[in-house]
Formats: sequence, C-alpha cells, structure tokens
Amino acid sequence: MYKLLITIVVLSLTGCASLGNLIPPQQQQAMSLEPTEIFSDLKNLPKPMGSIPVSVYSFRDQTGQYKPQTNVSSFSTAVTQGANSILIQALHESDWFTPVEREGLQNILTERKIIRAAQSDNPNQPDLPPLTTAKIILEGGIISYDTNVKTGGLGMEYFGIGASELYREDAISIYLRAVDVRTGQVLLSVATSKKVLSQEMRAGFFRYVSYKRLAEAEAGFSDNEPMSICVTQAIEKALTDLITKGIDKGLWAKKVS
Repeated sequence: MYKLLITIVVLSLTGCASLGNLIPPQQQQAMSLEPTEIFSDLKNLPKPMGSIPVSVYSFRDQTGQYKPQTNVSSFSTAVTQGANSILIQALHESDWFTPVEREGLQNILTERKIIRAAQSDNPNQPDLPPLTTAKIILEGGIISYDTNVKTGGLGMEYFGIGASELYREDAISIYLRAVDVRTGQVLLSVATSKKVLSQEMRAGFFRYVSYKRLAEAEAGFSDNEPMSICVTQAIEKALTDLITKGIDKGLWAKKVS
C-alpha cells in the first residue's frame, strides 16, 4: 500500500520533470563556463575591417536592490556586481573591439612607476611604450531589476494525494552606449532585457492508515536561472545589437571577403 502511494507521488512529479531532479546532486569539480546561446550570435557576426580600442570605466548595477528575504534584513544585492568584468570578457572574445584596462588603471600606473624606478639604475633599458588609447568609451549599466513580473501555478489534490507547480518570472534590463572619445558624442545606444525564470514542483500525500497512524511523504525540487548567466546573456545581446547598428549606420565596417 505504501509503495503504491509513493509511486503515485513520484509519477506526479516525473510527469513534468525527470527523476534525476529528485536525486540530490553530488560534489563536482570546478569547470569552465559554457558559452551562452547569445554568445554564438556574437561570434557569428561578420568579421571587422579592424579591431577598435574601447575602454570601460564603470558598467555596474544601478538598481540598488537587495535580495528579498522574509523578516530578515539582507544586504546581499539582487544583481551581480561584476557586470563590468562580464562586459570586458564579452569585448575580449569579440573580434570587433579591443578592450583596454581602465577599471584597474591606478594599478597599472603604479607598476609602471616601479619599472621606471628599476630602470633608473640601468639607463640602457628601453623606455616603456605609451599606454594604448581608446577611441570609444562604453557606458551604461544594469538599470532595472523587476521581481514577480509574472507568477502562477497549478495544483491538484484528491484524497490526501496532491501535486503542485509554481513559477515566478523576474526581468532585468541593460543599457549600453558608445561614446566618441574625441567629441563626447553618443554614437549609439541600445537596450536589452532578459527574463529570469524560477520554478518549483512539489508532490506529496498523507493518509490515516489505521487508528492514530498517519502515513505522509513529500518530494519536490526547484529550478532557478542563475542571475549572473542572465546578466551575461543580456550584455552579450546588447553588444551584438551595438555592433549590428554600428554597421548599419556606417560607424564601423565589416571585412569585405
């Protein structure tokens, strides 16, 4: 009897998901991040005539939102604070732009001073080359994070046996603009949005099998999209749109085969 009830509960869950989701995961070794689907669109863009030096001083979370927690004061931010590094990584992987370091510029200048001080004892050492200058500055950031944009679910219970499914949809928005270093003119500005999906499935049963004897079991799992991956996809989409619009406006040219 108990085995039959447990089988019904498990089948209620596996009707919408694999049984592997109910098994606790094992420890795994660190691995490289897999490219997102949006990244393939970025890599499939036409080849450029030449790579454009760009700088990024600050591309950060401008929402100021913290993770919501019930009855607890939380100072953990809801959005990753590493958007600047994500954008630099996307620029470095693209063929269109060559990022130059500006976030850690003071560290570079300090190291160059140390090198010059060491070279003062040996005048035959060649001088340091000048730092690479950028032609374009990329500005912007994560400008909104909206929670519970859409919520819903479905559930059923009969004679102590039930199953339910709940979902929640959040959304983040990215703004990215290209500024001409010489004139300060905003050449292009693009905006992208990415939905952040969360899902929870649960099933269980309870029944009095005899006087003062209650049988109860429950199983379930939840699936949440990592916020950092969602931000990465939104940034890569914004960079893809920026390159495409720049080609259409003649700001940069693709390589003629």
